[in-house]
Amino acid sequence: MGNTIEDGKYVELTYEVLDQKSGETLVGVEFPISYIHGATDILAPSVIEQLNGRATGEVIEVPIDCDQLYGPRDEGLVFTDIIGNVPEAYRKIGTTITMENEKGEPRNFIVTRMDEKTLTVDGNNPLSGRHVIFKLKVLGVREATEEELEAGGAIGAIPNVDPERMVPI
Repeated sequence: MGNTIEDGKYVELTYEVLDQKSGETLVGVEFPISYIHGATDILAPSVIEQLNGRATGEVIEVPIDCDQLYGPRDEGLVFTDIIGNVPEAYRKIGTTITMENEKGEPRNFIVTRMDEKTLTVDGNNPLSGRHVIFKLKVLGVREATEEELEAGGAIGAIPNVDPERMVPI
C-alpha cells in the first residue's frame, strides 16, 4: 500500500503525551518529527507497533505505563539544598542540571521546586510513575529514498507545516 506505515517507509507525525487520569497534556512536539519505520524507530516499541499499517491522517492513542520505559520513580534521586549553595544560573524551575556520579556517568536533574530558602532537583524522568496516553497524528507516509535509508533518516527535510502558523498542514 502506498501510504501505510511499514518497514522502510518515511513517516512524519506529531504527538502529544496526555496524563491518563487528568487528560492534561504533559509533552507535545512543536514541529513534526520524521523517521524511517523499522530503521530509525525513535519512539517506544509499543508505540511503533501500533503505528504499523496506519495511514496518513489517522490519529491513534496508545496507553503507556512509563515505569516500563523509564523505570519506577526513585525518591533517592530527589535532593533539596539551601538555595545559597546553588549557583544563580540554576535558580529557576525547569532548569536542567547535568551532574556526574562517582563513575563519571552523567545524569540530568531538573529543578522542580524553589522557595526563599531551598531548591529541589529531581533526577527521575518527569514521566516516571505515570500512566500516559501517546496521541499521534500521522501527517505523511511515503517510500524512503536510498539516501534516507543509508543515513537512517530524513536528509534536509522541511517539515510539512504552514510557516505562518507553525502548525501541521
